[in-house]
Amino acid sequence: MMRNLVITYSSMLNIDLHSHSTISDGMLSPSRLLAHAASRGVNILALTDHDDIAGLSEARHCALQENITLINGVEISVTWHSRTLHIIGLGINPEHPPLADGLEEIRDGRMDRAQAIAAQLDKYGIHGSLEGARAQAGESRLIGRTHFARFLASQGYAKDVKSVFKKFLVKGKPGYVSHVWTSLSEAIDWIRGSGGQAVIAHPARYKLGNNLLEQLLSEFCELGGTGIEVVSSSHTPEQTRQFAQLASHMNLYASCGSDYHGPGESYFDLGRLPALPPECTPIWSEWKIPDIQES
Repeated sequence: MMRNLVITYSSMLNIDLHSHSTISDGMLSPSRLLAHAASRGVNILALTDHDDIAGLSEARHCALQENITLINGVEISVTWHSRTLHIIGLGINPEHPPLADGLEEIRDGRMDRAQAIAAQLDKYGIHGSLEGARAQAGESRLIGRTHFARFLASQGYAKDVKSVFKKFLVKGKPGYVSHVWTSLSEAIDWIRGSGGQAVIAHPARYKLGNNLLEQLLSEFCELGGTGIEVVSSSHTPEQTRQFAQLASHMNLYASCGSDYHGPGESYFDLGRLPALPPECTPIWSEWKIPDIQES
């Protein structure tokens, strides 16, 4: 029998709150992603595609079949102090007009950036990259750097997608294009207005330094952000401990996510995350969601 309850941390629950499908730059469709999550024993999964929520309906249908609790999510691209950050929204209402309209505007900007990336690669002698990235994107409504990376890897410019980002598409390398995304305040407003919680994704990836990191966390909290990704595929064990301490110090909920994109492109598979450090308060600690049916 299904019932509502307050979810508290339990080692028996397998929770992953950061994943991607083909709607953005993942390799699996929403349905295949949910099926893969089920095969790995995941109980609660958030689909957090980049700047798009179009996959949530399909994912929810499959989640019911797989007996997984799906958390409506999104990963929003943000510009803060001339740096790109990613803010995850968990428990959002995808039909909230400001959120839907804001994400559409970001996707339009992504297409402008994709054209600029292709122009830069063309100057470097790599032709046809926009068409190649578009083919990699398939039915996705956006073209991201990962799609370019897959194209470049397929053409032999690097041995795999991870290696591409060491040679291309990042600052100081061919194909890099700066871009201004939405603001931190707008992203948090969209998430909160839709009934969701805002979470800073993989904070170690931004290499902010102590002063900027402290400034980000203070501003994030003042704007109504409530969580930070403590366990992430981007974090070393030392960084996990660091962000666990910061979460406790700043009274932020702790989240965990594999940032799963697909086979061969993710450091952690779904269902294989380390546990949150014991001093953390999990972001799901007060969620009221359907109980997990026993098999």
